[in-house]
Amino acid sequence: MALNIISNYAANVAHRNLSASDTMATRSLSKLSSGTRVVSARDDAASMAIGARLNATTEALKTASVNVGQANSMLQIADGGMATIDNILVRMKTLSVQASSGNLSDTERGFLNDEFVQLREEIDRIASSTNFNGIQLLGDGGDVALDFADLDAGGTGAALSAVNGFDAIAITDNNYWATDTNTDITDNSFTVDINYAAGGQVIMTVAATVDGDNRTQSIDVSDYITGGTKVMSAGDKDTLSFDELGLSFSINSNFTASVDSINADATGASDFGTDTQFNGGATNNSTANTVTMAADNGQELQSSIEFQVGGGNTANDRLSITLNAVDSDTLGAGALGTQTSLQDLGANAISTAASAQSAVEVVTRAIDDLQRARAAVGTSQNRLDFAGQNLATTQENTESARSTLLDLDVAAEMTAFTSKQILVQSGVAMLAQANQMPQNLLRLLQ
Repeated sequence: MALNIISNYAANVAHRNLSASDTMATRSLSKLSSGTRVVSARDDAASMAIGARLNATTEALKTASVNVGQANSMLQIADGGMATIDNILVRMKTLSVQASSGNLSDTERGFLNDEFVQLREEIDRIASSTNFNGIQLLGDGGDVALDFADLDAGGTGAALSAVNGFDAIAITDNNYWATDTNTDITDNSFTVDINYAAGGQVIMTVAATVDGDNRTQSIDVSDYITGGTKVMSAGDKDTLSFDELGLSFSINSNFTASVDSINADATGASDFGTDTQFNGGATNNSTANTVTMAADNGQELQSSIEFQVGGGNTANDRLSITLNAVDSDTLGAGALGTQTSLQDLGANAISTAASAQSAVEVVTRAIDDLQRARAAVGTSQNRLDFAGQNLATTQENTESARSTLLDLDVAAEMTAFTSKQILVQSGVAMLAQANQMPQNLLRLLQ
């Protein structure tokens, strides 16, 4: 090969090979540092595309597994509520059998009937209040709103204001209006009256209406009068609970002034709900004492709930679970819902021997109805368990497939990286040698 000054062919060859070796070593280093065989599409476009889909599927399956766990938790809450209702029904059957016996008088049966009716209301309360994240599990909820003047200038019940002693009104989940069977509850309301009664008593009565049906509850508020045991001074607060309706009123010291005004008149003309200038206020009309329901917030028992137990968007990726109501309107009605329910027994469910004997049959049927609903929940839980096991297996295999495509064989790549490091070091050495070759030409020029 000729010796020349302008070109250094050997150095160019060494540089080219050094650049290639350095590039390969850098790529190998990026794979080792990331732990993946396919860092970019240039490494393996097909594997990268398949791996991306498998990775998305794996993450979706992990989320589906969480959904299965939460679904099981939801059903366990439902099962716990039904277990309590089962205990109540056992007690109700005991009461029914006891009341059926001829050795009891109607007085004793009245005591048993009081407990029976209260236990039936407790079943409805449990069915109404048992929920998961606001989703009803055993029956319709009682979440309603009040169209109340103090909360909304366009509302109702303007007389129930702080100046008359009322600070706020609270409504419980198991309120009377939860029994409304239609979605329109704006025709439902309650009216507050405070009246003078014989003997110097002052009685507060709340009359509630649901679709034309009425229920009332009264409380003696005579103790709030000046000189009474519950008299309220400035800054005092108290609560009046009407638990049969699911209402409570927060009251202030002005409530004593209102009761005093009613008691002082003693004719009924100054009663709250009657006087258009209550407490001497020219613009204080106590007849604005009716509050209507503003809206139904839709806490109804859904006929079925769909849980996403797969990573796709097909029917097979969702599991539908049916929930059955277990309130007093449903229990005892039988599988077809055509027989007498616990609610149909009425207020005198076991007040006589004959009615108690009929109640025994109804409660027995109610226990069967509850067990059918509880068995359905247990069946769904077992199905969810198997769905969860399948998800775990599928997730494991999907991750294995993704690993085969994308994960790096560290041992093999480390061997390759070592080889490329040697080539880089060799290239650097040879490039140094090539750069020494022009020194031979300098000797010829001397």
